[in-house]
Amino acid sequence: CFKVLNIGPVSQIRSIGGYTVFKMSPYKMNNYFKCSHVCLYSCHAVQESLLSSASGFSNYRGILNWCVVMLVLSNARLFLENIIKYGILVDPIQVVSLFLKDPYSWPAACLIIVSNVFILAALYTERRLAVGTISETTGLILHIFNLSCILVIPAATALTVTSMTSVGGVISLGIYTVLFLKLYSYKDANRWCREIRQAKAKRLTRSYSCPNVARSNGSAVQTHVSYPGNLTHRDMYYFVFAPTLCYQLNFPRSSRIRKRFLMRRLLEMLFLMQLLVGLIQQWMVPTIQNSMKPFQVRLIEHTHTHVPNHLIWLIFFYWFFHSSLNFMAELLQFGDREFYRDWWNSETVTYFWANWNIPVHKWCLRHFYKPMLRKGTNKFLAQSAVFLVSAFFHEYLVSIPLRMFRLWAFMGMMAQVPLALFVSRFLNGNYGNAAVWISLIIGQPVAVLMYVHDYYVLHYGSSA
Repeated sequence: CFKVLNIGPVSQIRSIGGYTVFKMSPYKMNNYFKCSHVCLYSCHAVQESLLSSASGFSNYRGILNWCVVMLVLSNARLFLENIIKYGILVDPIQVVSLFLKDPYSWPAACLIIVSNVFILAALYTERRLAVGTISETTGLILHIFNLSCILVIPAATALTVTSMTSVGGVISLGIYTVLFLKLYSYKDANRWCREIRQAKAKRLTRSYSCPNVARSNGSAVQTHVSYPGNLTHRDMYYFVFAPTLCYQLNFPRSSRIRKRFLMRRLLEMLFLMQLLVGLIQQWMVPTIQNSMKPFQVRLIEHTHTHVPNHLIWLIFFYWFFHSSLNFMAELLQFGDREFYRDWWNSETVTYFWANWNIPVHKWCLRHFYKPMLRKGTNKFLAQSAVFLVSAFFHEYLVSIPLRMFRLWAFMGMMAQVPLALFVSRFLNGNYGNAAVWISLIIGQPVAVLMYVHDYYVLHYGSSA
C-alpha cells in the first residue's frame, strides 16, 4: 500500500502479536490514515510477471541451481553404470606414460628448455636495433628468421623424434605457439617505441605504456620504464611468464600477493587436473574403445560422446583461464585479470570467439586485425583472415603431435565464418545463444571423433 499511495519508504521495526510495527514521520502517518480506505480495497498495481523480459527481473539463481542438480542427477546414472561395467579405471600413474615413452629420454622437456635460445635472440636483436648497430631491415629479417624457427624446429622435432609422445608434442608445440605470439608482439611494440623516439616524442603515449599502480600508502609498485630501458633480461622473462600475449613497457601491477587467493587457485588446479584425468580414463576411453568398430560404419550414431567431451572442455576452460592464469597473475602481481568475458551469453559466433579467450583476442586485434584495417582491408576479409590464422594454429597443434594431416581442425575453424554469417543474419537473442551452444556441444566432439577415428585406423586398423 505504501508503494501504491506513494507516501515514501518506511522502515520495519519488529512484529508484535502478528502485527508489523513501522516507523514513519507524522506527515506520512497522516497521509496513511487519510488513505487507509484505499489500502483496504486496492491490492493491485501495474506490473509484469517475473519471467517476462519487461519485468526487469534477473535473479534466476534458484533456476540455475536446479539445472545443476538435474545435470548431476542425470549423469549420476551414467557414472554408476560405467563403474559397474568397467570397474575403477582411474590410474594417475598411467598418465606418466603419456609424457615419457622412454624414461631416459625427455624430448618435450628438452625442446622447452631450448626455447630460451629464441627468447634471447629476440632480446639481443632489439638491443642492437635500439643502439642503431643494425638497420631496421636487418632487424626485421632476423626477427622473421627467429619466428620461423620457433614454428619449424619444434614441428620437425615432433615429427622425427619417435620417443616424443603425442601429449608431450601438444604441450611443447603449445608453449612454442604462445612464445611465437609473445615475441611477435615484443617485436612490434619495440618498433613502435623506436618510431615514437624518432619522432622526438618526450613521453610514450598511453597506447604503449600504462601509468604506475599506487600502493595503499601512496608509493608506486614499480618505477616507470621508458624505451630502451625495457630491454633487459628481467623485463623479457617477466613478459614471457606473464599471462598475456601483448607486450607493453609498463604492465599494470597489483599491490601485493594475496596468499589465500593463491592457495585457492592452486588447490583448484590440482583438484580439477585430477578430475580431468579421471573423467578421461573412466568415461571417455572406454566409450571410444567400445565404439571403434561400428564407428567406422556409423559415425553419426556415435556422437553421444559429446556429453563427456563438452564437460571436459568446460572443466578445462575453468582450470586454464580462471585457476591457472589467475594463479600465475597473482604470483607475478600482474594486474589485468580479464582473461575471459561472458562468452556463455554469446548471441553470435563472433561474440563467442571474441570473449572466451581474451589474451588471443587482444593479440589478434592489436597485431593483425587493426593493421589490416589501416591498410584498407574491409572488415569481412580481415575477420576471415583472423579465422584463417586461427585455423592454421589449431591444425598445427593437433596434426603434428599426432603425426597425421587430416585438416579436420582447420576446416572446423573455417566453417565458423559461414556459421557466423548465418547466426548473425537469421538468429537473434536466445535463438542465437542456443545456436552457439549447439555448435559447441556438437561441433567439437565430432571434430575430436574424426581425429580419433583416423588415428585408430592408422595405428590399429590392420590388427582390428
